[in-house]
Amino acid sequence: MTRLSRHYVPEQPQHVMLQGLTGPAFLDEGDYLYFLGCLADAARVADLAVHAWVLMPDSIQFLVTPSYESSVAMAMQAVGRRYVETFNRRHGRRGSVWRGGYCATVIEPDRYFLFASQVIDHAPVRNRLVAEPGSYPWSSFTHHVGLRVDRFIKDHPLYRTLGNTPVERHQAYRDLGAQPLDELEVNNLMQSTLKGWVLGSAQYCEWAAQTATRRCMPLLLRDRPPKVCTTRSLAHVD
Repeated sequence: MTRLSRHYVPEQPQHVMLQGLTGPAFLDEGDYLYFLGCLADAARVADLAVHAWVLMPDSIQFLVTPSYESSVAMAMQAVGRRYVETFNRRHGRRGSVWRGGYCATVIEPDRYFLFASQVIDHAPVRNRLVAEPGSYPWSSFTHHVGLRVDRFIKDHPLYRTLGNTPVERHQAYRDLGAQPLDELEVNNLMQSTLKGWVLGSAQYCEWAAQTATRRCMPLLLRDRPPKVCTTRSLAHVD
């Protein structure tokens, strides 16, 4: 079956994932720093707003808003080519670092943006790399709580609604992270991204289907009544 093109809905955020092939995609601090430099350059050229990020040894995740249809693809391709070439040269190896192309999906902002940001920033804890998100240097958590400034990050309007001042926003974000994440919703986000279907309420998915560059649900499910929720379409009804 022909692979569907990736979603693009104007002004809507996307959750993006890229998985390592076999061994670690980062072997030392220099790799992490170089990748971030590649990401910052590619995002600027592709006009891609990066809101949250995490680099783990075997996978990476981003929360981004593309300015146009090819923003994400352009940035990911540029980062991939540049990073892999340097990674292989530095470590005397050959071949690909990543397991195929990236996975991405559009998410409903009001419902899932801050949740997705928390999922990304707390991924090192869920993957048992650290006990606290602030202990992991390769994520946007410390930026969001005011311990560091990631200059390539563009804070989303929904992040700015957390408080009237940076201090208020930092504390509110920290407070959000103190609440346990709904594991069912975490799984919905991951499966949505891996399978490439829009994540949101039935109403949002219906709206996105009118605006997106391709269909947002499987053909066998798109004509079902909105009240039916499926794992595949990942549409939720309040």
